[in-house]
Amino acid sequence: MTFADKTVLITGANRGVGKALVAEALDRGAKRVYAGTRGPLAHPDGRVAPIRLDVTDPDDIRAAAEEIGALDVLVNNAGIALPDALDDRDALERHFAVNCFGPFAVTQAFLPALRSSRGRIVNILSLSGVAAMPLQPTYSMSKAAAFSMTQSLRMLTAGDGIGVHAVLLGPTDTDMTRGFDIPKAAPEAVARRVFDGVEKGEEELFPDPLSASATAGWDGGPTKALERHMATYLADGDRD
Repeated sequence: MTFADKTVLITGANRGVGKALVAEALDRGAKRVYAGTRGPLAHPDGRVAPIRLDVTDPDDIRAAAEEIGALDVLVNNAGIALPDALDDRDALERHFAVNCFGPFAVTQAFLPALRSSRGRIVNILSLSGVAAMPLQPTYSMSKAAAFSMTQSLRMLTAGDGIGVHAVLLGPTDTDMTRGFDIPKAAPEAVARRVFDGVEKGEEELFPDPLSASATAGWDGGPTKALERHMATYLADGDRD
């Protein structure tokens, strides 16, 4: 697929990777880009339609689905990374609310539209969902759950022609990583690599130097092999 003449919804679109994804969708000729944010957003390009969308608010999600209607690409980008510890129940619940339950609810709301368009779901995840970062344990737990959700969606919607992509993001120069003195990828470079991978049909995307180090051998590795094996347990009638 290409993004030309497509309708795209990007959550968490007001800054960082989300803002870069909006710009990249426009550069690739998207017809309409819905920029989901929790607050007001102005954009000079008339193809951008700001839309209020707090991914933890069922009313916002329902209203967004009604307003947007037809959709070709859903990018679940909204997320949080809070200071936390393994025994911090509040951080655990907040991370899961935004990073896992949020994209789950948004995806469920837009599945009918994506089935109709045989569209794409792009979940912005993290390397921490594959190998936990000990300084952010509950964040890592939420991203691991979101990765598992992405794999399940891929299996269960394959019969509808929906492509589901997991972006396993490493350190990127955004507000989330401002306190970490480590090499970081530019959001614009990440956005280009994400959309390149979606257009090529890559299921897992590794869009920055650190995550790219995991690319070698991924498709033939044990995680991917086990996912494909699990998919064989689905009878046609089991797919949603």
